[in-house]
Amino acid sequence: MEIKGKVHCFFEQSGTFKREFIKLGIPAEDYDIQNNFGETDHTDDLFAAIEDAYDGKPSLFDNITPDDLIMAFFPCIYFCATSQMSFFWGCTNYRAKTTKEATDAILQRSKDREQFFSLAVKMLAVAKIRGLRLVMENPWSEQTYLKANFVIPPTIVDMDRTKRGDFYTKPTAYWFISCEPTKGFTFQPAKEHKTIMTSKGASRAGLCSEERSMISPDYARNFICDFILGKTQEIGQLQLF
Repeated sequence: MEIKGKVHCFFEQSGTFKREFIKLGIPAEDYDIQNNFGETDHTDDLFAAIEDAYDGKPSLFDNITPDDLIMAFFPCIYFCATSQMSFFWGCTNYRAKTTKEATDAILQRSKDREQFFSLAVKMLAVAKIRGLRLVMENPWSEQTYLKANFVIPPTIVDMDRTKRGDFYTKPTAYWFISCEPTKGFTFQPAKEHKTIMTSKGASRAGLCSEERSMISPDYARNFICDFILGKTQEIGQLQLF
């Protein structure tokens, strides 16, 4: 696709994509309520902005045009397979709890997931209603909640991110709204491979672990060239996806 405007990168770790867009000559800015790396351009409450935009109130979405692109790394904390396991009484997190305490924790998690699910759906709806181009990312492991409980299926599922130079295999889905992906494939094995099972948790509920969310610059560049710009690179082994 052709991006005549700028790229708006939403949520944590989006700075990696921002930097790669800029290297490719496309203006880009990132937005997140956190600024742990000291590089976030806009420390906005994106959840409040989504609610305001969906309700027709003024929001940062008013400054985004159909010539722009939104890359949204929506928090997966309540959708991922690990979260799914936390809905069982037998979850290790509840070993020291009574049945009542464990049940209360599960019911609270269900309420939290409903809130995050609503925000994800509203974000996509805002883009669809306004004709804004948006790509939303979220994990796509075997038990992810969005597999059977979302408004549309993903446009692309990248089953092994290490093939595009990332640190993790971590199957990942991407939803394209008001735009279509290009079909390139850049083969570039990761310089190092990690497992997500040993990564640290987030500092508080509702935020993803920074380590688990980390994206390598190689992967960001290769994804952008393969699926956003349709740009052939002079690296790696190229073939159709």
